[in-house]
Amino acid sequence: MRIPEERRNSIIKDLRNLLIWIAIALIIRWQVIEPRWIPSGSMLPTLQIQDKILVEKLTCKISPKSNLSKLKNKIIVFNVPEQLINAGYDKDTALIKRVIGVPGDKVEVKEGNLYLNDIAQDNNIADKNINYSTGPYIVPEDSLWVMGDNRNNSMDSHVWGFLPYEKVIGKAILRYWPLNKIGPIRFPILNN
Repeated sequence: MRIPEERRNSIIKDLRNLLIWIAIALIIRWQVIEPRWIPSGSMLPTLQIQDKILVEKLTCKISPKSNLSKLKNKIIVFNVPEQLINAGYDKDTALIKRVIGVPGDKVEVKEGNLYLNDIAQDNNIADKNINYSTGPYIVPEDSLWVMGDNRNNSMDSHVWGFLPYEKVIGKAILRYWPLNKIGPIRFPILNN
């Protein structure tokens, strides 16, 4: 049975269009935005275990490193730093934390409080009642200091040190699951 040429051309055109759309979707997924899910409680109360988020990747790729200050207080996803790979983490693992310090910032945790540039941080629920001390540290060039919002239960910079900027995958921008919490990701603010 022979397919008429007009029908064959239509099928070829449809397949070509499908391949183009698949290629566009893959490019967007690999280079622009990607879905992620939250595997642990290190970002509680901001993000719950099993929340699903979208991570915007393009800004971190095209933005110059001199703009790292724009990441302060943003939630980022990043590849595991070398210190954790050396401790046994899989190099393909991605972690999620909040940027606390950018190059030149002084970061310290003492007496249960987070200090940034010698100023006690007290606007966010996570910045008080921390059960460890660390620092002071000055964040070096091309690096970030990241912490989980669940400060006392997070494997973050206070354990393994500075995060090289080259490890950043992207910035968490939107929670899309569960549906009743869909929207931009916001840090819970203390009511003063």
